[in-house]
Amino acid sequence: MTKVRRLFAATIVLAAVLSFVALIGGGPAMAAGSSGNSKDNPYGLVEPGVLLTGTLTDAPPNVYLKDGKFTGFDNDLLVAVAKKLNLKVEFVGTEFSSLLTQVARGKFDVGSSSISITEERKQTVDFTNRYDFGYLGLIAPAGSPVKSFNDLAGKRVAVVQGTVQDDYATRKKLNPVRVNDYNAALNQLRTGGAAAWIAPAEIGEKSAKESGGKLAAVDSVLDPGGMAYAVAPGNNALREALNKGLDEVIADGTWLKLQKQYYPGRAIPKEFVPGSGKGSIEKPTSNRASSASGSSLGSVWSAFFDFNAMKKAFPDLLKVGLPNTLILAVTSGVIGTILGLLLAVAGLSRHRWLRWPARVYTDIFRGLPAAVTILLIGVGFAPLGIELWGPNPYPLGILALSLIASAYIGEIFRSGIQSVDKGQNEAARAIGFSSGASMRLVVIPQGIRRVLPALVNQFIALIKDSSLIYFLGLLASQRELFRIGADAAANSGNQSALVLAGLFYLAITVPLTHYVNHIDKRLREGKPVKQDPDEQAPSGAESRGIAGATDSETQKQVQA
Repeated sequence: MTKVRRLFAATIVLAAVLSFVALIGGGPAMAAGSSGNSKDNPYGLVEPGVLLTGTLTDAPPNVYLKDGKFTGFDNDLLVAVAKKLNLKVEFVGTEFSSLLTQVARGKFDVGSSSISITEERKQTVDFTNRYDFGYLGLIAPAGSPVKSFNDLAGKRVAVVQGTVQDDYATRKKLNPVRVNDYNAALNQLRTGGAAAWIAPAEIGEKSAKESGGKLAAVDSVLDPGGMAYAVAPGNNALREALNKGLDEVIADGTWLKLQKQYYPGRAIPKEFVPGSGKGSIEKPTSNRASSASGSSLGSVWSAFFDFNAMKKAFPDLLKVGLPNTLILAVTSGVIGTILGLLLAVAGLSRHRWLRWPARVYTDIFRGLPAAVTILLIGVGFAPLGIELWGPNPYPLGILALSLIASAYIGEIFRSGIQSVDKGQNEAARAIGFSSGASMRLVVIPQGIRRVLPALVNQFIALIKDSSLIYFLGLLASQRELFRIGADAAANSGNQSALVLAGLFYLAITVPLTHYVNHIDKRLREGKPVKQDPDEQAPSGAESRGIAGATDSETQKQVQA
């Protein structure tokens, strides 16, 4: 085991060195947007003259994709602002959970997605002046007993992770079911996985109107922060230019025109003033500008190796994420192994009625992406699951992972069984074993031993695939390692918690790999036998003495 520990330590060190080298190599390129200001590129854009903007595709009327074009109030307003600055806007679809990080790291110049201003987000990005206000809307199934935010205690509530709605649910100590996008939140309501959905009011109301009477917007509260565009920290030139352009489109009536177009009949609160008026937010006062234009390696280090962020996420990763990951992986691994062995035997059968279904099953579940299988089973059978065991997504998630794993494990077992020499089976039959007993007691054990490393590789893949269960919606207490790291990254914009989650995965998989390699070597070579000192072979001198004595005795016998 000392050798296993050395290999594990060497792997960790190698991974750290490679990550460090990669970060050094990638740092300058990623920081180019924040430190590359020049006469031709006064705003420090990724591409001079083009405002590269990260946005969402599924949140109408704020931001969405229609007829292949990014549109919505936020995006159309940004196009008008950019026109005042003689800039062209290029939109790129992304997920909200990673949007702020992508802006902070310089992948996008601007983030546009009705981003609510919070103190925590100010530690990651800078914000323009406010351009919109918003309400938190509460959406529930028609006829639901949930009629207001006061009715949510003890109930599962769908929210998109990293949003201000997520912040609200956490602050009010509700049971938030964090999902990746608005479509997933709607699925939670439709399948009964959540009792209600906290959404941006406009988005929720539009979804309720299009539901055919199945959903209703039951309550709303004003979001105190307001919405603004996000820009990279320290890029004051771009932030100030966007503020200037925003004031101009407010003055020429474009802002009000877009308000009436996308939010007809919506009253504007008296306390809200867009742009640089009374409702403008405070200008950033932090000294992050100097750090952004300084060492790119230092900024990369703070984004991925912030030990305070890791320390904050560590308890949840250890106490919640690690046990849940192991529950998902081990349970589905055991079920998948049993099903896989049955598939392998069926696939080798002489009977077509066994062989063909096994082959079809294997082709289907190996051919479908894991995420598709999990969604089909987890969402499609959700109503049945709710009747049997309630809204807990784990049983259906484990079932989906087991079906996926069994298809791969079955092929691994089949190759191992076929690799066993036919003489083994013939010898077993010759001494009186039946066909079934020969397979069960002689052939299959040898086949399993030969594919042990491949089985462990599949189990490691299963550990990583367990992170896909988040598609089904998880309570805070049900999150696995990746989800906890992703939630922390989405809320803070810092990726250090994800890096720490990755180290947890390494702590599971690397020792497991080396331990199984050690077992495999022992099975192939056998346990080394220690010789008894009393039974050791004679030394060279002793051998010569014995040989000499024997020769003398032989000569005497001949002379006699």
